[in-house]
Amino acid sequence: MAATDAPPSSPPALAWSVDNCTLGRAMAILGERWTVVVLREVFLGVRRFDDIRRHAGIPRQVLTDRLASLVEHDILRKEPYRQDGARTRHEYRLTAKGLELQPILLAISHWGDRHLADPGGPPTVFVHRECEEPVHVEVRCAAGHHVDDPRGVATRPGPGVRPFQARERASR
Repeated sequence: MAATDAPPSSPPALAWSVDNCTLGRAMAILGERWTVVVLREVFLGVRRFDDIRRHAGIPRQVLTDRLASLVEHDILRKEPYRQDGARTRHEYRLTAKGLELQPILLAISHWGDRHLADPGGPPTVFVHRECEEPVHVEVRCAAGHHVDDPRGVATRPGPGVRPFQARERASR
């Protein structure tokens, strides 16, 4: 077999287990459509149950479940409020852990703006509050290099890597 006819080498990642994959764990919390919609609303400043439900069109029980999950995972926290003559209710506020999701949501929004926007353009833009200039997400390495080509990022085993065991394949 000529060198050009050689089968491609296996990706190194096949040697690593995915049982403790943090991306998979994150998506178990965030990967459902309505969860991201709830986060969008709270990032937009819509924090009260009825306002979120009305603005986003989320079914009541779905919203109840998503809010409970986000509170349970410490992404949102409940803040009590009470309007005159009414019972105490709650607003939902982002925790520090929840605020860390902003670059992810910005990146998804920018991708949607590039590939899914109506002909008139995106429905919202994100700007820096202090100067009103557009905000964008960048990938940089620890040395400060801007990485503009996704192929410029490589995966390496991390400190929590576990070897892949053949039994994992059988259980999927």
